[in-house]
Amino acid sequence: MAKKPQRGRGKPENPRKYKKKTSPLVIEKVEYVDYKDVDLLSRFMSDRAKIRNMRVSGNNRQQQLEIANAIKIAREMALLPYARRVASTGRPGRGGRDRDGGRDGGRDDRRPPRDEGRDSQTDGAATSTDEADTSVADDASTETTTDESEA
Repeated sequence: MAKKPQRGRGKPENPRKYKKKTSPLVIEKVEYVDYKDVDLLSRFMSDRAKIRNMRVSGNNRQQQLEIANAIKIAREMALLPYARRVASTGRPGRGGRDRDGGRDGGRDDRRPPRDEGRDSQTDGAATSTDEADTSVADDASTETTTDESEA
């Protein structure tokens, strides 16, 4: 009787080989993780102020626990933020349509349009430049008629 191959047991045939990251704590020979060392702790945080994973940071379990506790204490002492706001461009919803089916041209009803209040300033500036352009055009037309009469 032939042996059946066991699935999900033992070592896989083709494991992914990767080099384990070395922790910055080992590289810098840090013996004690202090909650007041904000520069060191901020290396173990993402741009949104989340604590990085052990796999990403390269820490072992004990180092990760020390880092996490120090970050939590530093957050309570207001040395580190709980969360950072990241500026992002507006993403369209499903299929690029809003809740009401996209009839409003992509504008969200919860916010007023950005250029409200600028209309009066731009209208006044536009009329003054329009008047200046017509006066320049009138001067140019009178110059051409006088040039033709002289020739």
